[in-house]
Amino acid sequence: MLPFVLLALGVLVAPAVGGAGQGPSQAELRARDAQIVAASRSSVLSLYALDQRLQAAQSRRESLEAQARTLRSERAELQHELAIAHSSTRADAARLGERLRTLYEQGDVEPLEILFGASSLDEALNNIDSLTRSSSQGQEILKQLQAAREHLRTASASLAARSAALEAALSEARATERSLVQIRGSRTAYIASLAAKRRLTEQQLAALVAEARAADARTAELAAAPAAVAQTDAAPTQMFGGAQAITVTATGYSLGGTTATGLPVGFGVVAVDPSVIPLGTHMTVPGYGEAVAADTGGAIVGATIDLWFPTTAQAMAWGRRTVTVSLH
Repeated sequence: MLPFVLLALGVLVAPAVGGAGQGPSQAELRARDAQIVAASRSSVLSLYALDQRLQAAQSRRESLEAQARTLRSERAELQHELAIAHSSTRADAARLGERLRTLYEQGDVEPLEILFGASSLDEALNNIDSLTRSSSQGQEILKQLQAAREHLRTASASLAARSAALEAALSEARATERSLVQIRGSRTAYIASLAAKRRLTEQQLAALVAEARAADARTAELAAAPAAVAQTDAAPTQMFGGAQAITVTATGYSLGGTTATGLPVGFGVVAVDPSVIPLGTHMTVPGYGEAVAADTGGAIVGATIDLWFPTTAQAMAWGRRTVTVSLH
């Protein structure tokens, strides 16, 4: 009967062990969890660095946009100044044309003609001075107009170059910012996936630990079965008022020392076969009294117990008896 029970125990325990082996072990799950934690920590650190780069890119883009606004203000101011210069030049040109037209209408525009055609010397000098002033003013107006045109060309070219460079830099800054935003989104999603994997790993690990504990409990339960079966095979037991009774052969001994459980010998100490009566079992022995299974012996095999007596004479007086003891 006992070999059959041991065989059954092996058959019942083997599926539980085999089932656990089909998935990852506790060591593998813990190693995977450590790898996930390390990857998550590295990703979070890189995310912090990425945030700093993104902040720098945003600051550069904002600075370039501010420069673009300043450049547009400068262009508007320059156009206003050029408009004023053009208006002033047109007014001066109109006044100069009016004076020249007046001189030409008089008919004599050459210096000698003005000199000999004058009615007096003062008139001649005044006419020559007017002609000189008109010529000088005309040249000055022309210079101003040419300078204004040159200033317009230079300023426009400078503004165009600055605008092109600024637009290129702004476009690059915006592209960098968009790229960093996309990378940050991917990194955040990756960290979230790592967190989900870690939760799954922890759930698997908890389930595996629970399964292992249940298997240990089941193994302990099944391991206790052979003793009960052996006890059943060794001696018939009966139940009396809720207590288990077993018929055994009882002998007496009076040796000193300590028991197998480490307790000192004394009245009430009983040597038993642990496969029949487990150590620590309390019992009532007819003709002896209350006792506890606290010792073992090489000659105590099966449904046999040995009762301790203070003296050899008392042990011999007990002799060898068949009694039914109550286990409780």
